[in-house]
Amino acid sequence: MKTEAVDAKQAVSDSSSLQCLGFQAGGEVYAIDIRNVREIIQYVGVTVVPQMPAFLRGVINLRGAVVPVIDVNGRFCGQRSPIGKRSSVVVLEVAAEGSPVALGLLVDAVSEVIAISQQSIEPPPQFGSVIPREFILGMGKVGDEFVAIINPDRALNIEEMALLADQGR
Repeated sequence: MKTEAVDAKQAVSDSSSLQCLGFQAGGEVYAIDIRNVREIIQYVGVTVVPQMPAFLRGVINLRGAVVPVIDVNGRFCGQRSPIGKRSSVVVLEVAAEGSPVALGLLVDAVSEVIAISQQSIEPPPQFGSVIPREFILGMGKVGDEFVAIINPDRALNIEEMALLADQGR
């Protein structure tokens, strides 16, 4: 849908570029608006929650708060990510029923903060994407390559993931 690319361009209309955190998951490079990122922590393990979908790796205790950890590769591609030396949890703040909620993303590695100019954001591809098209806000050109800019409202929708968890029981 062209509106998703327009949304990405509107997000950067106040400035000349969108600041994104670049990360790797499942051999692919993704980006997410830095305004959604609360912090990045090294992966040290999770407490497993029984009868949850495979993409929900478990929960962590983050300064007394229970934070669910979503395996990005599991959510996007249905395959659990192996844990490596560079595995990290990117803690985001997402909306759930109108309130902010902390959510952790298990990623293979965090790369850097990248600035993606408004003019270099293209609509998501019609086909050939590794992840569902509705999870992509737009494709940002960084150097000679394109990076999928994740739409957290669609890809990390708490209500949708809770429904999937309920169906998994």
